[in-house]
Amino acid sequence: MIKSLKVLVAAAVFAVAPISTQAGDEKMVDEVLVILSSESLQTQGMAMVLSNTMAQQGAKVNVLLCDKAGDLALKSYEAPALKPKDLTPGQMLRGLLKQGGVANVCALYLPNSDYTKNDLIDGVGVAMPPEMAGQMLNPAMRTFTF
Repeated sequence: MIKSLKVLVAAAVFAVAPISTQAGDEKMVDEVLVILSSESLQTQGMAMVLSNTMAQQGAKVNVLLCDKAGDLALKSYEAPALKPKDLTPGQMLRGLLKQGGVANVCALYLPNSDYTKNDLIDGVGVAMPPEMAGQMLNPAMRTFTF
């Protein structure tokens, strides 16, 4: 029974150790990739709130907009404003770009819509699969999906 108790205590120590190590580690991730494909207004808004917050905390933020989320990058984009700041996800994307964030629409977005590169706001590009795959495979880059 004592041996079993020692094993349980050791297991508990090892289970908690990474948490305490991470909590004391203040090293920030320098670059992140946010992949946004949801058409949900609130999900788009939260992705942009978190992207802007990460940029404010010093991270270089790369955003990949796919499917209906690509609409955020359109010059003609309109959506209801979200509380509490009364901003649309598109306005938040523009704020991110002003902070130095990078945004691209998915490589499939334009060819499968009625839009062209000229319909995108300044500063938004078209993602190339090799570049995006490189970012996704980069172990130093955190990837978040919405």
